[in-house]
Amino acid sequence: MAQPVALTIGNFDGVHLGHQALLAQLRAAAQSRGLPAAVVIFEPHPREFFTPQQAPARLTSMREKLELFAALGVDQVHICRFNKTFAQMDAQSFVRALHEKVRARFVLIGDDFRFGSGRNGDFALMQQVGAQLGLEVQAMHSVLHDGVRISSTAVRAALAAGRMDVAQSYLGRHYSISGRVVHGDGMGHKLGFPTANIQLKHNLPPLKGIYVVQAHGEGLGILQGAASLGVRPTVHVDAKPVLEVHLLEFAQGIYGKHLRVEFLHKLRDEMKFPDLQSLTQQIALDVEQTKLWFETHHGRTKIPA
Repeated sequence: MAQPVALTIGNFDGVHLGHQALLAQLRAAAQSRGLPAAVVIFEPHPREFFTPQQAPARLTSMREKLELFAALGVDQVHICRFNKTFAQMDAQSFVRALHEKVRARFVLIGDDFRFGSGRNGDFALMQQVGAQLGLEVQAMHSVLHDGVRISSTAVRAALAAGRMDVAQSYLGRHYSISGRVVHGDGMGHKLGFPTANIQLKHNLPPLKGIYVVQAHGEGLGILQGAASLGVRPTVHVDAKPVLEVHLLEFAQGIYGKHLRVEFLHKLRDEMKFPDLQSLTQQIALDVEQTKLWFETHHGRTKIPA
C-alpha cells in the first residue's frame, strides 16, 4: 500500500514565488510529520477544459513544471486527468479521494483555493470534511511583492508588457521556455543568421517579440543569443508561433538537443517588413544590440571557453 503523504493542490503554472513559498511550507510540514511531500496537479488546466478559446497561455510545460518541482524538493507529483467525470465530482468526494486514493494525511492549500463541481469547495469545507476523516488541513496566505499579489496572471501580464524584470521578480528567476531543437525552414541561415528552432509545446506562448536571451543545454554551458518568438509576418501568413534563437559565437550542430532559453530583455515587438533585405538589416541591428546588452551587463553571463 502506498505511503501516506503531506500534499498541496493546484495548477502551479509558472511555479512562481507564491508557489515556491507554498512548497517550502509543505516541505517543512512533511518533514516534521515524517511524510513525503506530494503535489496534485491537473491536466489539462481546468480553464483549458471548460473554455479552451479563452484559456490563458501556459507559462510552463509539464516537463518544465516537473523539473522545477524536483529542484524545490517535491517527492511525488500526482497528475489528475481533468475530464468531464472529474469536473462533475462534488467537493466532499474530492476531499475523500485525496484521503483514500492519494493517502493524504496533511493538506496545505492557498487561502483562495476552490475545488469540486461549480467550485463549491473552499478551505472551510475541506477542513470540515478533513476533520471527519482524520485529515489535517491548513491554509497559506497569498505572497505579495511591492503590494501586488504574486500570481500566474501577474506573471503573464508582465511578460506580455515586455517587463522581464517584473516577471523575474515574481518568478525568482528569468522566465524561460524549454524544448528540443528541431529543423526549421532554414530562413535564418539564408539570411546569414542561422537559428536554433525550439519546439514549442503550446501554440499560445505568453510573450512575443525579439529578445536578448541565454540558452542552457547539456554539455553546452551558457550560450548568449538573440531570439525571435512570434509568427514571422514578413515570410509567413497565419503561421503558428515559432521560437528561433541565434546563438552568438557558436556554430556546433545541436539538432535534437534540449535547450532551456531564458528571456533576459525585450528588444522590440515583432514587425512585418516590406522585403527580406529590410528584415535582414533589422536582424543585424538586433544582434548588435544584443551584443551591446551583454557588454553592458558583463558578469551576468559568460560565453564558455
